[in-house]
Amino acid sequence: MPQDQRSQTPDYLGLLGSGSIEIEGRIAWSSNATLLVTVSEGGLSTKAIYKPRAGERPLWDFPAGLDRREVAAYVLSEELGWGLVPETVLRNEAPLGPGSLQRFVDADFSLHYFRLLEDPSCRPALIELAAFDVVANNADRKAGHCLRDQRGRIFGIDNGLCFHVEPKLRTVIWDFAGDRLTDAAREDLARISESCLDSLSDLLSQPEIEAIRARSSNLVTDGRLPIADENAPNYPWPLL
Repeated sequence: MPQDQRSQTPDYLGLLGSGSIEIEGRIAWSSNATLLVTVSEGGLSTKAIYKPRAGERPLWDFPAGLDRREVAAYVLSEELGWGLVPETVLRNEAPLGPGSLQRFVDADFSLHYFRLLEDPSCRPALIELAAFDVVANNADRKAGHCLRDQRGRIFGIDNGLCFHVEPKLRTVIWDFAGDRLTDAAREDLARISESCLDSLSDLLSQPEIEAIRARSSNLVTDGRLPIADENAPNYPWPLL
């Protein structure tokens, strides 16, 4: 059940993958090094978010290399056909060393999740994002990580804390808990649960890939979005 308006977009993957990178500045409020850059090639350019691996803070529960998880989130979204994550690539040759490069979403950044929730037209995509985060086991879905671009498409950004093999779902998107998934969503999830997901083999470990398949299968079987576990830390902090 993909979002609309995806057919006439430029080849952002190609541009991000080989274009020259010029650093514009640092996103000051990010916990890890997060840089706004311009990527240019052949007369084309786009703003992007560059997260160098060297700028990550060590975490006790996630291994180094969150940039790979950023890319894995994009790949999983595309495997599902949902188009929820902006184009994201790994760049080994970049100004501050290897890292992820993600197309910058031109959005009204005051429209975080809690405000988007008030717009009924956003609800189908937000439900998709809730299901995506269950499958990806997103440990940090803050309200400010939900964006709507100028054409009305919903995106989820900042996906580095995903794909742990242990349950770590922490998200602000609990408003649809218990809601039934559409048949189309269940078909997409069933396909993932039965896939080898070779496209993720260079980004995640095999146990992490198997966990994706298992979480997808559980969603298909349940047919509904999960209810928050009252004994677990269900929300990220800060919420925005």
